[in-house]
Amino acid sequence: MRTKRLEGIFACALALGLVAPLAAAEEERQPPRLEVHFRTQGWYQWVEDGAPDGAGALHDFQLRRVYLSLAGQVTPKLGVFAHLAADRLGQQGLDVPSLGLGSGLAVRDAWVVFDLAEPLKVQVGRMYVPFTRAFGTESTFTLLALDIPWTQGGVRGATFYPGKVGRDDGLVVWGNFAARRLQYRVGVTEGVEDAANPSDAVRLAGRLAVNLLEPESAWFNSGTYLGTKRVLAIGAGFDSQCDLTLAGRQAEDYSAWTVDVFLDHPVGRGSWTAEAGLIQTTNTPGAVAFTQVVAGDDHRITYLQAGYLLPPWGPRGRVQLYGRQERLDVEERPDTRFTSLGLNYLLDGHQRKLTLDWTRVDQGEARTGAPATRDRHLVTIQVAVGF
Repeated sequence: MRTKRLEGIFACALALGLVAPLAAAEEERQPPRLEVHFRTQGWYQWVEDGAPDGAGALHDFQLRRVYLSLAGQVTPKLGVFAHLAADRLGQQGLDVPSLGLGSGLAVRDAWVVFDLAEPLKVQVGRMYVPFTRAFGTESTFTLLALDIPWTQGGVRGATFYPGKVGRDDGLVVWGNFAARRLQYRVGVTEGVEDAANPSDAVRLAGRLAVNLLEPESAWFNSGTYLGTKRVLAIGAGFDSQCDLTLAGRQAEDYSAWTVDVFLDHPVGRGSWTAEAGLIQTTNTPGAVAFTQVVAGDDHRITYLQAGYLLPPWGPRGRVQLYGRQERLDVEERPDTRFTSLGLNYLLDGHQRKLTLDWTRVDQGEARTGAPATRDRHLVTIQVAVGF
């Protein structure tokens, strides 16, 4: 009965998101606008014991991301957005063309947004899941570290929650209150599908963030503002889907919650950035690469990252140093820790930058020694370009 009520709510909201913009278009005529942008991140990655035989190092050249974005404004109240993308293009051992992973081109994001008012925006399509900050609001081309956290799909990891490369199909209602310092996002999406979701239950997710300094009112936030903004944001989110089949067990309910804090502030001629998060999950829907998490596990994730943008020291470019510690604590299974150190050389902000990153995967004392879960080091060189 609850699922049917939710489906009814979803249908009404979907009708609002699709029909109301058409009416608004009749009232507010103006020449449509379209912006086109291209961004790419090229990687060379050295993975200890990552060769197919499990004994030698893996030398992996790949395009981590290749994104063509289209942003259009049809009327003042009606907008569209799309990302045509390939992720991990050429990564060893990965090939899911339908999602644009390893090979192929896919629709990464695509939505229609009806902007009723600053506190009420209705967004329909494929988009970020309104849950975490790191992979729920931040643009992956403006990150402090090389990539998003490992347990949310970064470096060579995978997201623990369901989705289509961190996105999902459905409807999100969101907006800003209190002089744009309070932002909410609530979504009804597909989540886990097919045989693992026999009753076709919908997924519910939401996020609330308060900005104590300057506001972050857009859909995409930055992972580091490079000294251009003063931000102190505190956020919390939830994610849930009922009646799933996980690891052969039926009628399992997935749920997760998170709290996070983000600080970005100029200091003299430099700038500090810090971010921390805690995620608690029950009945996780998916496994996480290089760990011993499998579907149906309960776990806790903590991460802390910080960086400092050095003052200008020459006619061109700036250096930003960063470090991150991430920990995955799994109930009744060995835990995993991820440690990263790196630097960004910013030739033109996030539009042109070079990154050197070292990451260690530590399975702890309880490691099994299996090739997929042994300790290892990774070194990555990234070249990022956008226009």
